[in-house]
Amino acid sequence: MKVRNKTIVITGAGNGMGREMTLLLLQKGARVAAVDVNENALKETQKMAGLLHGSMTTHIANIADLQLVEQLPEVVLSRHPNIDGLINNAGIIQPFLRLNELDYKDIRRVMDINFWGTLYMTKTFLPHLLKRPEAHIANISSMGGFLPVPGQSLYGASKAAVKLLTEGLRSELLGTPVGVSIVFPGAIATNISANSGVVGPEIPEGEMKNYKTLPARRAAEIIIAAIENNDFRVLVGKDASFMDFIYRLNPKMAANYIQKKMKALLK
Repeated sequence: MKVRNKTIVITGAGNGMGREMTLLLLQKGARVAAVDVNENALKETQKMAGLLHGSMTTHIANIADLQLVEQLPEVVLSRHPNIDGLINNAGIIQPFLRLNELDYKDIRRVMDINFWGTLYMTKTFLPHLLKRPEAHIANISSMGGFLPVPGQSLYGASKAAVKLLTEGLRSELLGTPVGVSIVFPGAIATNISANSGVVGPEIPEGEMKNYKTLPARRAAEIIIAAIENNDFRVLVGKDASFMDFIYRLNPKMAANYIQKKMKALLK
């Protein structure tokens, strides 16, 4: 689905990949309904949009709140002629702790935002998308959604749930106007730790060279191109592509490799 002249709803639009996707969509001639829980962050995204912000509306909402989510389509349609696409980008990581050390409040928060938020948005907006001649849903999972990452096991579980939900949705929607993409970003240069309200791991100075991140703008370009090409499975970053290959070849070897990488970061 070409995004020009389409209305795209995107969550997590106030920061990181969500902000970059919002700006790129506007540059490509799309209309954007930008959703985020952080009003100030959304205002900054709108400011960065500059002259393009006329095609952008901002919507403050906690996607983990079903009642608020169910009000969104009517609000969006009051500002835009239709709804053609949905990008479920909003997500948080967990504290960098082993499962045995995690509090249930942190577990519930991760699942509420990453899985339930994605499910709420998808189920709420899907009837509107099915009315369009063509439409698209892109759900952002993670490399951690197919590869176990110690210290992020619950985050990975939430993203694995998004993965299978999206894959099943695609099968259900074959033969309809709605295309579906599942996206697996690797390490992206964003402020996800701060935006998640957690303290990230301290990376030893000698290890810094081993932790290369993809610019959020480049990640946005890959994801929007995948939507326009109706790609089903989207790997974002060389690390995601490499680990996907290794995990398919030898899951145990891939898991052990990541465990060694994370061992120094888990106290």
